Amino acid sequence: MSSFVRIAEPDDLTSLTELMYEYVDFYQNPHPPIDKIHQLIRTLFDKQFGIQFVAEEEGRLVGFATLYFTFSSMRADKIAVMNDLFLKEPYRDSELESQLYLACENYCKDSGYANMTWITSIHNKRAQSFFHKMNAIQGKDWVHFSVN
Repeated sequence: MSSFVRIAEPDDLTSLTELMYEYVDFYQNPHPPIDKIHQLIRTLFDKQFGIQFVAEEEGRLVGFATLYFTFSSMRADKIAVMNDLFLKEPYRDSELESQLYLACENYCKDSGYANMTWITSIHNKRAQSFFHKMNAIQGKDWVHFSVN
């Protein structure tokens, strides 16, 4: 099987949209309107505010990861937030998942980001296990809050 990871391209819009909706379903959230999803994906094609990577197997997309670019006052430097790392079920805990994660990590290192950070659901034990396997350091100094 031919599988690899690459930066998302405009021709990926439809397949990437479907994957993003699967990701939203995974976390049991309501679907954002398709025009908003398309606007977000197109914004990321410019690579100014963020970037998306896709995992492809045999010509079809099976996963994606999204990095958003921001800054850290603590580091006085630019950082990347890995907001999404999602693969279809058969590809979780696979070499392709590791490749997708490492594409994000390497992009950050090669582009001079001070660090790559992310959060995952407290209930997503599988993801937590994967991140430990990738030698990620679990935060303990900060508590995450949000407001809608």
